[in-house]
Amino acid sequence: MSDPAAARVAAMPRTIALVGLMGAGKSHIGRRLAALLDRPFFDSDAEVERAAALSVRDIFETLGEPAFRDGERKVIARLIDGPPCVLATGGGAFVNADTRAALMARALCVWLRADLDLLVFRTEGRTTRPLLMQGDPRAILGDLMEKRYPVYAEAHVTVDTRNEPSETTTARVLAAIDAYWQTQDRTDR
Repeated sequence: MSDPAAARVAAMPRTIALVGLMGAGKSHIGRRLAALLDRPFFDSDAEVERAAALSVRDIFETLGEPAFRDGERKVIARLIDGPPCVLATGGGAFVNADTRAALMARALCVWLRADLDLLVFRTEGRTTRPLLMQGDPRAILGDLMEKRYPVYAEAHVTVDTRNEPSETTTARVLAAIDAYWQTQDRTDR
């Protein structure tokens, strides 16, 4: 790696967990970050789907949100106990106190924060978001922001996402992780 920041972050012995609302860019930026760091990438929603052999939408419809959250908690615990990777978590994962505690203790959590207009733009017309199928997406996202943003603010690092090239956002995420990691007590790693 020719980029010193990328080399330092790649050497971190922790998983990098991206948290935030749907549409913030966790999966898209996560894939790019993982490629840059030469780490595996996992999307917790995709891993829950694989374990359940059902789509997230079908899990919500047939088994309910509590069953989905339980599966999500188990999948995330397994992934953060494995080799360091980049993990895109589902929008509600970090809100669960047990999942959040595990992520904060064993991963480096990065909140990808986005404003309402960007979230609405990025999720518009998607049928794979069960929570947005229950009414006006703008109102639902606004309500989720109000409830979840104070919880997401507990993440180790916050990076604002914008309507910009993904390379730019990925570079800003990398720089923020590097800056945070360099300030940490080496015995706490």
